[in-house]
Amino acid sequence: MKRIIFNQLLNWKESAERKVLLLRGARQVGKTFTVRELGKTFANYIEVNFEIDSDVCPFFNQNLDPNRICQELSAFYGKPILENETLLFFDEIQACPRAISALRFFYENKPGLHVIAAGSLLEFALAELPSFGVGRIRSMFMYPMSFNEFLMANQMDQYIEMIRNASPDQPINPVFHEKLTEYFRKFLLTGGMPEVVRQLAENKSLYDALNVLSDLALSIRDDFSKYHKRVPESRIREVFASIVEQAGAKFVYSNVMAKASLPQVKETLELLIKAGLAYPVYHTSANGFPLGAQIDSKKFKVLLYDTGIFQHILGLNIREYLVVEEMDMVNKGNLAEIYAGLELIKASSFLEKPQLFYWHRQERSSNAEVDYVIRQGNSIVPVEIKSGYSGKMQSMRLFMKEKNLIRGIRCSLENFGRDGNIEIVPLYAISTLIKEN
Repeated sequence: MKRIIFNQLLNWKESAERKVLLLRGARQVGKTFTVRELGKTFANYIEVNFEIDSDVCPFFNQNLDPNRICQELSAFYGKPILENETLLFFDEIQACPRAISALRFFYENKPGLHVIAAGSLLEFALAELPSFGVGRIRSMFMYPMSFNEFLMANQMDQYIEMIRNASPDQPINPVFHEKLTEYFRKFLLTGGMPEVVRQLAENKSLYDALNVLSDLALSIRDDFSKYHKRVPESRIREVFASIVEQAGAKFVYSNVMAKASLPQVKETLELLIKAGLAYPVYHTSANGFPLGAQIDSKKFKVLLYDTGIFQHILGLNIREYLVVEEMDMVNKGNLAEIYAGLELIKASSFLEKPQLFYWHRQERSSNAEVDYVIRQGNSIVPVEIKSGYSGKMQSMRLFMKEKNLIRGIRCSLENFGRDGNIEIVPLYAISTLIKEN
């Protein structure tokens, strides 16, 4: 199960200006597994899971001297902790807030020691700390697997090279395009949660993969009770379900539940976004850069963090969809649009939380919307998502005319190509629109 972020972790390991690393992301996206793989490249590896090894927490109740802490951890685990030789991994660190506070001192007093921290509910612990070491700690964000990682898991690395080398002027061979479309179709419906992908790739079992998906959806809901004391668990469940119901449209707080207060719904949505289970897509006027400076905070969509989890909650019948030839069936629930937004996020820099934008103009005589607006170099580029093999481009052309833009991008099931000044990029290749990683 190769992960693209692993190369970033290797670069961090070899960096002379290395800081303590905070690996952030939703639960079950592969943080622990990936760090364990990195641990195999060290002479010594110590994993401190604060939920399992609760006896370790008192080590941080005294002063936060990393030398003393390392001595006690070394004695507890029976392994040496040596600078430049040991990877020290603090997992589920949110269970020991004092350990989070200690991270900055590892950077200051033991700069040669490789230290990584992670946790499934880490974002909530960080929000309650006044400071956790700005300038001394580097965050890296992790997500469910991307389509390219799905191909890698299925031993299809050569297809990734084909995608990278293709362009509107040099489309992929039709035979390989059809093969990639088949893989895309399966990935769109089953999602990128690592354990689901593993079941599909290693065991070739869709049945087992769907059972894992069901277990994951249940465990996510079970975690809601840990999110926030001021927000009832029932309210979190309602907002989570409403994200699915309102997919592809402007999110309306009042649509969640008639009896819920707007401030509480808003706070609950912010919790789910903070937990990495949802991503906002803000409306931007797109008159220049930065796009984020021109948003309307009252107009936004919300994407659930994984298409597999999305379809499970929506109740789509994956088994039926996978044997249906017409891809247009996935229009239900705007799966293609959600997939596209998630791929743009996963293709962005691991070192910061990316922002997504869309454009919408609603007038009596014209109701136009562009699914995504991105930046490429010094250009604003509209991106339209189509789940089939074609689609009208009136909204995009209106946007381009209004903003005086010379190019747009349509992502669909088509091969690479052109339609006038609109470039055609296959949905499976949408990550190529982002060049940061």
